[in-house]
Formats: sequence, C-alpha cells, structure tokens
Amino acid sequence: MANHPVPEPVAPGQESVWDYPRPPLLRAVDELVTVVLGGVEVCETRESLQVLETSHPPTYYLPRSAFVAGSLREAGGSSFCEWKGEAAYLDVVGGGEVARRAAWYYPSPNGRYAALRDHVALYPGHMDYCLVDGERVQPQPGGFYGGWITSAVAGPFKGGPGSQGW
Repeated sequence: MANHPVPEPVAPGQESVWDYPRPPLLRAVDELVTVVLGGVEVCETRESLQVLETSHPPTYYLPRSAFVAGSLREAGGSSFCEWKGEAAYLDVVGGGEVARRAAWYYPSPNGRYAALRDHVALYPGHMDYCLVDGERVQPQPGGFYGGWITSAVAGPFKGGPGSQGW
C-alpha cells in the first residue's frame, strides 16, 4: 500500500483526499470551528481557510483574531513548506494547560497562499478537542502533519504506517 494506496469509497457528502491537488488548494469555508484546551474554548470561528493537498485531510487555518486573548504565544523554531514558505510556531494556552509548539503560522506566505497571513493552524491531537460543525475532529495520523479528519473526507490519509512514500 505504501507505493500505490487505494482510495477508500466515497460516501454521499464526502470528498476523497485523493482528489485534492498538488500543489495544495486554498479554500475558504464557513463551518463552525471550535477549539478547546484545558477545558476552555480558545477559538471559535466561521471564517476558516482549508489547505487541501493530495492524500491529506484538510488542514484548517483559523483567523488569529478568533483566538481568545492570551491563548497564543510565540514559540521557538521554524519550518519550511515548498509552497507556503517559512512557518513560525506558537504555544496554545487554555485553562492552565500549555500545548507547546502545537500551532503554526506563515508570517509572509508565498504568492498564491497570501490569504494565510494572520491565520493559525494547529495540531488537533494536542488540544482537548476540536469540533467542525459539532463533529469531533480526529487528528491526521503521525506526528508531523496537522490535518483534521471528519466524516466529510475519505482516505486513506498520509501519516500512518507505510505512507511515507506517498
């Protein structure tokens, strides 16, 4: 399966992550997104952006302005995406809990991803939970990717065992 994954059947109302493009597509969505950490709601918005990339569940980018004051703080380090540019990391703080380097953003995103400026992505597995229109999100497998799995997407998803070569 590592070299030739077989897309799962797509149910009504679903999208296959195997139909997402590479380079990734940026899409605005109005789903209600809620993020909870330490028993406290740290973000709620209906103005998210999704990055959609082949074999990955959507990564949600939330407006920085939708986060509760004090819930995001700069953390060390950076990483580089060949399409979006250089990312900086954030700690997420809520209810006395600190999820270290659990979020990232692009201070100066490249060209076609310029809309990501002032938006923050986070690892849903580092939060108490994340909801999309009331549905609890499952984190993308593996520790590297930040995709959000809901019933709206069909896999298989990159990040699990044997998917490195996808």
